Amino acid sequence: MTRSVPELSLKAFTHGDAAERAAFSDAMMHGLQDYGFFVLKNHGVPLELLRRAYAKAEGLFALPEATKRQYAKGMRGYTPFGVEHAKDSGHPDLKEFWQVGHDPSPEAGADLEPNVWPVEAPGVQAAFSQLFGALNETGIVLLRALAPKLGLADDWFDDKVRYGTSLLRVLHYPPLAPDANPNAVRSAAHEDINFLTIMVAARGAGLELLDRDGTWLPVAAEPTDLIVDSGDMLARMTNGVIPATTHRVVNPTGPNVSRYSMPFFMHPTLATSLAVLESCAGEGARFEPVTAGAFLDERLRAIGLKS
Repeated sequence: MTRSVPELSLKAFTHGDAAERAAFSDAMMHGLQDYGFFVLKNHGVPLELLRRAYAKAEGLFALPEATKRQYAKGMRGYTPFGVEHAKDSGHPDLKEFWQVGHDPSPEAGADLEPNVWPVEAPGVQAAFSQLFGALNETGIVLLRALAPKLGLADDWFDDKVRYGTSLLRVLHYPPLAPDANPNAVRSAAHEDINFLTIMVAARGAGLELLDRDGTWLPVAAEPTDLIVDSGDMLARMTNGVIPATTHRVVNPTGPNVSRYSMPFFMHPTLATSLAVLESCAGEGARFEPVTAGAFLDERLRAIGLKS
């Protein structure tokens, strides 16, 4: 039988009774353990906001290259085509992107990098800021559903992630150029760094996960869905009980057109400990204790986003 990524309705957790909420938590845990991914429906993020964000993304990346490069200022703002690469990959990914995080504030921390907004693309700031906030709240709800499966109180993750170093990455994979490196792909095989990734279903196919039998499984979803996967930080904290699943975005085999996607990478605060949870220690911790900040710094250097 052909395997497919499970589909869950968040409304079962947010509006369901105790039995429905427990069933959602069970299904979420199963999806992350067996596939590393699940598709989330009835998630509450306004569909108008999703459509508006994609429209603003198309306009943003259509700006002249010289204009976009004015906003290449670090982890926020623009990252040009061909800069990022997968860990241990010798070939840059075929993508460009724009990143948004929490604005510096007394709650979020005054030392955060400020967001960078293009004056040439009106409406981008409002759309991306609203989408960041909506996905951040969705991530908090998902972690509340997951916490009891790890022997934790429902709100255990709340203060660690509400003002974490999370990022919304708005991605553009341009059509393949005739002289594109034949060894490069839109996004080479990798695992995410963070706790959870919540991605608005992409405009354009290509996302695949490495299934437990070693084959590549396409991840299909409706444009109104969210796609959720677990990252390395959650894998460390759970001692591998919840693994980080390898995935990639392959080059187009049909029409050679742009692909857009908007993953939200949910990170904890830099000071959060990633020490193995007592409920997951089993016969012993497989990972040394480390802070989220130290782990993030190491991984950003490994993928070319920090020198």
